[in-house]
Amino acid sequence: MIRVRDAVPGDVPFVAAMVRELAEHEGAPDRLVATQATLGEDLFGARAGTLRCLVGEVDGVAAGIGLYFFNASTWVGRRGVYLEDLYVQPAARGQGLGRAILWRLAAVAGVEGCARLEWSVLRNNGQARRFYEGLGALAQEDFVLYRVTGNALARLGSGG
Repeated sequence: MIRVRDAVPGDVPFVAAMVRELAEHEGAPDRLVATQATLGEDLFGARAGTLRCLVGEVDGVAAGIGLYFFNASTWVGRRGVYLEDLYVQPAARGQGLGRAILWRLAAVAGVEGCARLEWSVLRNNGQARRFYEGLGALAQEDFVLYRVTGNALARLGSGG
């Protein structure tokens, strides 16, 4: 039986483990900086609400997560939901858990009055892209994601 629920503080170790597995799955465990403590702060601590999380279960056992946050669209004039991480453990794949997490997240977007649900996918992750396209998601090829981090972020923040 598949069930999707809101994360609770006791889920933080599981959420952190899933983020670690996702980083390993994407071949970038060395780039993971988040810790159980920082994720806990963003979900339930001093920065509560920065992130929100859905936990997907199969037969009562946690097997996947959907980490998300709210963003905004000035053009649409309403909030949106941004799915930061969707991860289902390999043993639980193919049972509909990822789809159930996305259904629940779309329902959250509806209840919160959001105009859209968005996420990014690695260009070379064909399996994930086919999965998302099968749900009706459309790749936004006309937008390019930019990111500033590290020293470049510090320079930009200092006016340089």
